[in-house]
Amino acid sequence: QVQLVESGGGLVQAGGSLRLSCAASGRIFSPEAMGWYRQAPGNQRELVTIITSGGSTKYADSVKGRFTISRDNAKNTVYLQMNSLKPEDTAVYYCNAVVSLKSYWGQGTQVTVSS
Repeated sequence: QVQLVESGGGLVQAGGSLRLSCAASGRIFSPEAMGWYRQAPGNQRELVTIITSGGSTKYADSVKGRFTISRDNAKNTVYLQMNSLKPEDTAVYYCNAVVSLKSYWGQGTQVTVSS
């Protein structure tokens, strides 16, 4: 069983920054990939960014240049630094980890960006 615990969400003004963290625990060695997805009201869950165990990254076009994902493999923790936040970034952000080809999700953390 893999547990993902997220932290760092909150309310911020447009142009501000937030940092999300997600720690994976349980019977794992090292997730093949970890990442962040988000879901705004009325929308489908969408990929924000992912990072593989080797450090390769992928970003949604809407966040390129503003968001940065990083990973501490020793701690099985992934971070999402979000800068220049926009109201359209408002959503519940979910951490995801792929372990032994299985996908696990965190409980989600709310990010609200006011204009």
